[in-house]
Amino acid sequence: MTTPVVTSRLLSWLAPAAVPLLGLVVLLARPEMDAHYEHHGVHFWLVLGTAAVCFVLAVVMMRAVRRRRDARLFLVSLVFQVNAGFLAVHALATPGLILQARNAGFVASTPFGLVLGSVAALASAAQLRTAAAERLMRWQWLLAALPWVLLVGWSVPAFARLPPLDVAPDVIETHWVAALAASTGTVFYLAAAVRYLLLYRRRPSVLLLSVLTAFVLLGEAMLAVALSRSWRLTWWEWHVLMVAAFALIAVSVHAQFRREGSALGLFDSMTLQQTIAALQREYSQALEEMVDALRRRADDEPGESRAVIGAEVAHKFGLTERQLEVLQESAEALGREREQTRRLGGLVTIGERASVIRGELQLMDEVMAVAEAAFQRDRLRFGLVRDGALAFTDGAPARDAATLTVLSTLRPTVSPDGATFALPIAVKRRAAGVLEAHRPAGGFSVPERAVLTSLASQFSVTLENARLYAQLDGLFRSYISPGVATALIADPAQAGLGGRLVEVSVLMADLRGFTPFSERSTPDAVVAMLNTYYGAIVPVILGNGGTVVQFVGDAVMAIFNAPTRQPDHALRAARAGLGLHRAVEAAAAGRDWPRFRVGINTGPALVGNIGAAQMRNYTAIGDTTNLAARLEGLAEPGTVVVSAVTAAQLGDAARTSERRAVRVAGKRDPVDCFVLEGIREPRRLA
Repeated sequence: MTTPVVTSRLLSWLAPAAVPLLGLVVLLARPEMDAHYEHHGVHFWLVLGTAAVCFVLAVVMMRAVRRRRDARLFLVSLVFQVNAGFLAVHALATPGLILQARNAGFVASTPFGLVLGSVAALASAAQLRTAAAERLMRWQWLLAALPWVLLVGWSVPAFARLPPLDVAPDVIETHWVAALAASTGTVFYLAAAVRYLLLYRRRPSVLLLSVLTAFVLLGEAMLAVALSRSWRLTWWEWHVLMVAAFALIAVSVHAQFRREGSALGLFDSMTLQQTIAALQREYSQALEEMVDALRRRADDEPGESRAVIGAEVAHKFGLTERQLEVLQESAEALGREREQTRRLGGLVTIGERASVIRGELQLMDEVMAVAEAAFQRDRLRFGLVRDGALAFTDGAPARDAATLTVLSTLRPTVSPDGATFALPIAVKRRAAGVLEAHRPAGGFSVPERAVLTSLASQFSVTLENARLYAQLDGLFRSYISPGVATALIADPAQAGLGGRLVEVSVLMADLRGFTPFSERSTPDAVVAMLNTYYGAIVPVILGNGGTVVQFVGDAVMAIFNAPTRQPDHALRAARAGLGLHRAVEAAAAGRDWPRFRVGINTGPALVGNIGAAQMRNYTAIGDTTNLAARLEGLAEPGTVVVSAVTAAQLGDAARTSERRAVRVAGKRDPVDCFVLEGIREPRRLA
């Protein structure tokens, strides 16, 4: 309820409470209007009836106190108990009933009870902390007995006219102690009303509004007590105000009882915050138990039935049949909402999985696991179309013949008994599989079919993405070395322009006599020769861990130890160079084709991406690369020339020719090099 509505209702409710105060002011300002009216019978039944109402309210509220163990309810019940007792004494002390004349006990009993009640009212308005409330409830038996002890202690001297109630009634009415007590009671009741007003603004309820209004009326009654004299209209006014106060609460309680149909929760709106929190936990627990019972019933699991759980909850919380029915409906709605939330959460998770790079079957297994967790009530199966046939992941055939029609129509189908719902999985508007949902207990509702349709769409997107990623990956890797592709997929940041200094072994190879061959051959023959050669030598280079960085006509360049680190990179390059020639001889097969020559050099080079933002190439740049190219130019067809650095790293594993110093372009001093004749492979133990 919004604050303006609360304020409007509050003002409309409290406005009439100001009328008695206005009447009191008029009567005091015009004493001649404050007429004398003495009727003992009217007084007796008026006050005794009010006492009876207070007593009934006290009994009803004490029942709630025992169930809720709430300190505020207990203190309010004390207000009713105190006033019930002292109002009864005031009624019995009516002149002409037991006592023949007015006495001090008759005059002071009701004001004294109202003052005691104001103390309890003010205490109840406080927001007691949990520890303080628990201490108060531990001593409730003593506090509950206190009003009756005081009542007995008051009644004996009142009826026996013992001190201090052996004085004349007029003395009591005019005594300063009585005026002070009445004023104190007025302040306490009004202060309690203000505190309840703040509570009402946070927790609007008719009962709270009635209580705070009653406290306002009782505060006005205490003011009238201090200013009135017996049997005057002002004196009758505070009697009427008491009746109105307690009758107002009684009427509100009765109205709430008729609306709720149970007395248990009548005063819950007045309880302390910790009691409200405990009630919310209990109601939540009851709701959870109902939801769990409904879930077990839906899943045919063993457990207490809905009726048994309902009976336990109704007994625990004192619920009527209608309230229990509402709770069960709420539990069903909550269960459906949670199930729908779980399903929607599964759809979100599957949507996230769709963007993950995985193999097709691995990704679909992950998605299927998420779907089964999200759709716990249903048995889900996923089937893929392979070689024109539908194969389910569990190896079993389709549950219904209608399932197979999904592949041709690409539309969801339902089995005749409604227990199986089959949905198409499509990739580029072509049937790729089937998602089958089965519920033995019954059919699927329209909202459930909508969610399952969304699930099938997510499956389609996931499968299409998986296949697209596979195609792109194959296409991507065919244009660059697999080692570079793997490094870029693992860390896309490596695709940036620039590089780092790394020790590498560079292999350079080209065809000796390529130009004369291309002049005497057709372009088709030249391309066929190059593709045949490259198809033979690239696997050799990759098989030894090399990275092919570029093809330039009849030349190929490969590096080792980048991007993947290889401590034996010189040995790998040497093996690749020798294996390259063996592969070329096998590929040429006696044809009159030119042969490769190979140069290998080891040293530092700047390795990274060279080019522009629109196009770049992964390569190695530096003197190491230049020298490898020069050594390749010195090599004879079918041979491998290595630098002194490479030979040193190969060590005893290399079989080389005699060392020789050669002059190469760009070098001031001669360069030592070797012809690599073979590699001594380590012996394997038998």
